[in-house]
This record gives sequence, C-alpha cells and structure tokens, in this order.
Amino acid sequence: MSPIIQLKSHRVVTPEGEISASILVQDKMIIAIKPYDYISDTISKVFDYSDKVILPGLVDSHVHVNEPGRTDWEGFDTATHAACAGGITTVIDMPLNCIPVTITEQALAEKLAVLDDKLWIDTGFWGGATADNLADLPALLDAGVFGVKSFTIHSGIDEFQAVNEAQLLAAMRKLAEKGLPHLIHAELEPEHNKPASIGSSYQSFLKTRPESWENNAIAMVIRVMQQLESEGLKPHAHIVHLSSASALPMIKQAKSAGLKLTVETCPHYLVLAAEEIPDGKATYKCCPPIRETDNQQKLWQALKDGVIDCIVSDHSPCTPQLKNLDSGDLENAWGGISGLQFGLSLVWSKAQKLGFSLSEIANLVSTQPAKLLGLNHKGEIAVGKQADFCIFSADDNYRITADCIHHKHKISPYIGTQVDGVIDATWLAGQVIYQNQDFVGQASGQVLLKDKI
Repeated sequence: MSPIIQLKSHRVVTPEGEISASILVQDKMIIAIKPYDYISDTISKVFDYSDKVILPGLVDSHVHVNEPGRTDWEGFDTATHAACAGGITTVIDMPLNCIPVTITEQALAEKLAVLDDKLWIDTGFWGGATADNLADLPALLDAGVFGVKSFTIHSGIDEFQAVNEAQLLAAMRKLAEKGLPHLIHAELEPEHNKPASIGSSYQSFLKTRPESWENNAIAMVIRVMQQLESEGLKPHAHIVHLSSASALPMIKQAKSAGLKLTVETCPHYLVLAAEEIPDGKATYKCCPPIRETDNQQKLWQALKDGVIDCIVSDHSPCTPQLKNLDSGDLENAWGGISGLQFGLSLVWSKAQKLGFSLSEIANLVSTQPAKLLGLNHKGEIAVGKQADFCIFSADDNYRITADCIHHKHKISPYIGTQVDGVIDATWLAGQVIYQNQDFVGQASGQVLLKDKI
C-alpha cells in the first residue's frame, strides 16, 4: 500500500458544508475525513493549509480545446495548464472547433491519438450530433464520449451542421436509449431572417441575437423531450450556456413536470453586463450574447433557486487575428470568450456579495458538473472520491493581467479586472500539480472515457 498523506484546514468544503477537518489520502483516493487535529503514526506527510479553503477540484464540462486541426487556437497542453492554474482538475472537451469535428468514432480516435504528455488534468470528450451523422451516433456513443452536443443554429463552422426538430428528436432518442445527456446550443433563428448590419457596435450585435431565439429553441427541446417521454423513454437534455433569463419560467415548469432538463450558465453571463461593454471590443463577443444587468440578476437568482444547475466556462478561444483586435470589426469577429483560468475567482467575487457561500459555489462548479457527467468519483470531498482539490485563499485578491494567462493567446475580456480569491494550489489524484503560481512535476492527467474509467 502507498503512504497515507494528510491535508488539513479549518475550512474544508464537504457535501455537509464547510468544516474544520483533516482529509486522509491514499492511492489517489480520499480514505477518511478526520478532525483537524487528528494525529496518527500511519501518516507519512501533513499539509496544513490553516485558514485557506480546501475545495473539491473544479469540473468544467464545457471547454473548446480545438485540437487536432486548430491547435493554433488552443490545444490540450495550454488548455489543461490554464485549467490547472484555475483550480480545475477535470475538463470535458467540446466536439468543435477541432478538425475533424468529433462526430464519428474515427474522429474521436484521431483526437485520442494526439494526447501524449499533454494532459495536466483529467480530460474527457463530448461527441456531436449533427444533421448528417445520425448513422454514426451508435458507434460514437460506444467509443466513450460522455454524450453529444447539437446546435439548433449555425455553429460557426460548416462541418458541424445544425439540427432541425426532427433530427433533434431522432438523435435524442438514441441518447435516451443509452442513458446519456444531449447537450443543446439553444438558439433558433427565424426563417427568412434578414442579416443586420453590426459594424463595431455591441448593442447592434446584441439586437441580432434576442432572447426569443433562445426561448424558442428551449421550447423546441422541451417538446422533443415530451415526445420521447410519451414513447416511454427518459431523455436527458442539457441546455448549454444559458443567457436568456426569460427562458427560466419554462425551464422551471419543465423540471417541475419531471423532465430531466439540466441547465448551465457561464461566468461571462454572471459578471459582465451589456451596458458596460465598449464598442469595437470583440473579446466580449459570444453566442448567445452577454445581456443586460437585469437579466444577469435573474440568472443569479436561478442559481440560488436551483433552476440553473451549474457554472462552466465555455472557454472558446481563437487566434488574435480572428478577434479583429485592430479593426474593432465586431460583425465579422469570431465569437467566444477566453477565460478558462479565472472562472472561480470571477464567480466568487460576485457571488459573495450576493450572499452565496463557498459550499454553494463548490456545488455549482464541481459537484453538479460531475453529476451531469456521471463522474461518481469526482466533484466532492468525501470518502471514496478521487483526491482532487483546489486550495483557495478566498479573502485574497489579485488583478488579471496578460502575463498571468496560461491559455495559448493572452487575450481576454477580463484583463485588468480585480478579482477576489486566489488559487494557491491544485491537487490531482493525491498529488500537487500547481502551487505558488507554478506547475509541479509533469503532465499526469488521465483520459476519461465514459464507462471505461
């Protein structure tokens, strides 16, 4: 048996709340939770974090890594470094914007072939359900993806085709038969919609993606779920990056009716507001867009009420050239927010002012994403879970600068932002992999394949 190590703090966030405790770790797993002052001859090493918070390692189920094929946008090495520095111990990679897109078993195999020595944290994969890959879905699902993602609007790249309602129904039926979640980018553009001129104006861009687009798509998802329920199936649909607060009543009603509908939102919708976004700054451009302060407040309340289940990054990077940083051309700039590394600090800075506890935030950024994925060995500090931890100085603060960014391109709407909460260390499977703003050891993340873990 390997040695037993002990982590102790007066602020350990467990499923029962924040407690003073010692965590005993052996063979990558948590084997016991003891009092803070626990002493034993069986302990080989003690890490006393005193008043720093020990959180479960964060689980980010929405990250665009873009490798292979568009590694100049990001890549597994830089993405997992950035995640590690943000206290994240698990990421799930999206099926686009890599080349090839992950819509076949072969495409997943090509992705798995490029991972050697690149993963600093544990990494899994979503597949895609598109208008043209229904026949390929069974083999893809059996290959180890955690579920699939579909778009109900143009995805931004032609090789990942949007689905209509009939195609969504057919794909979700296959997911329901396998007991896997179907992720939906829920925006529905009206037929014969005339493209509007945006130029460099954020407000003009915002008007081109109204809340009604999200609401109509979510209503369609609910209809599809109801149809499958009438067939005796139990579908699980998951709405990614919810931006529209006006969709919340129908989401709440669907949940109350017993539909397995889960929802995520993202830090950019919770800390940035449309009224404060300058024109000509495409670092703020994403789809669906960042909306107004009143909308944001309703998203926070939905998190408090449990209508929104989790907070994940939707880290969607690209090259600086595609962001039109020089011209300020918002209309033709790539849409996506880069912020993988800073989610916890950004969210905590706002959440504490709204009365959220660290236990509530841990549930939203770790426990619930792990539950979505069926990662039963992750997401909590409890006996039998993997020893993944984020050591967090909740009362310290820092300013986000380009110099501290570990994802590939040093661009982000958050540069210059003062945030509360510093990640002091990250532990993966009982080993320190990041501390004192530096990385420790070598890449030791594991490939996560559904039902093959």
